[in-house]
Amino acid sequence: MPTDDVILRIEGLNVDIATRAGILHAVRDVDLTVRRGETLGIVGESGCGKSMTALAVMGLLPRSARRSARRLEFDGVDLLELSPAAVRQLRGNRISIIFQEPMTALNPTFTVGAQLCDVLRQHRNVSTAQARERAVFLLSKVGIDHPEQRLGQYPHQLSGGLRQRIVIAMALMCGPALLLADEPTTALDVTIQAELLRLLGQLRNEFEMTMLLITHDLGVVSRLADHVAVMYAGEVVEYGDVSQIYLRPGHPYTRGLLACLPTPDHPRMTKLASIPGHLPSLTGTRAGCWFYERCGAAMESCAQAGVRLFEDQSGHRVRCLLAEDAGAARYAAKVIS
Repeated sequence: MPTDDVILRIEGLNVDIATRAGILHAVRDVDLTVRRGETLGIVGESGCGKSMTALAVMGLLPRSARRSARRLEFDGVDLLELSPAAVRQLRGNRISIIFQEPMTALNPTFTVGAQLCDVLRQHRNVSTAQARERAVFLLSKVGIDHPEQRLGQYPHQLSGGLRQRIVIAMALMCGPALLLADEPTTALDVTIQAELLRLLGQLRNEFEMTMLLITHDLGVVSRLADHVAVMYAGEVVEYGDVSQIYLRPGHPYTRGLLACLPTPDHPRMTKLASIPGHLPSLTGTRAGCWFYERCGAAMESCAQAGVRLFEDQSGHRVRCLLAEDAGAARYAAKVIS
């Protein structure tokens, strides 16, 4: 892969949080590479480390969290070496984020127009009139009618769908090269979700952005993503392009997530499949596979040995001991970690 093609490179990312019970390992040794112009989807259950990974990139972790990595680069810039002032200049400018709950992302005491214009004027030497012009343009782009009037409204005067569109417009004010979308449709009904997903896809193509899409819904990922990283208990357990993940998933957890999706031929009035058990505690250390207790294909050796990440010649990666077996010999091409 040419170096110029990579806009975000993450190697060995860890996020540790000090708690009363000990150190919680929210993100553990994550490697991700995002190519310019593509959408990478990160999927998994709540608490698996998806949002923490995005916040680590943005430099927005809680004070009790400690970030470390062998490499964390955005468009050739070493994010680990940047000063706080340089990070603030980058954040909201060349890297933007869409948070999952618009009412917490928007300040209820300021109008929509004031908040949109403030983002642009923070990073660009423009007048208030120019900032308002940009805000009106983007509000219309995200499908909001009467954008001039919306500038004078407060967040509580708008529906959830409109607020989320405004948050998307705010993230686009400075024309970012990388857009992080953290569960952007979680709080919305199904119809509005579908509209916003189409909108995100259109905006990515029109503005030639790279996107990191975080969600628990593999159905959402199938519509937008080029590549998918499946996270469980703070680590990446599978990575591949969308067709690999959907047509030949290699990790039992990925297969479990796919089995939970409703399909057109699913019998009516019957329960969807579910993954038994719960996420393990991320405090402390353990040997073996973190999915062991919930895995229907678990072997005794899964609880005893460290589990490495295997990659086949197509770039499909799986963190599972089954990948070492003859039945999954295609993964024997390369051991990642």
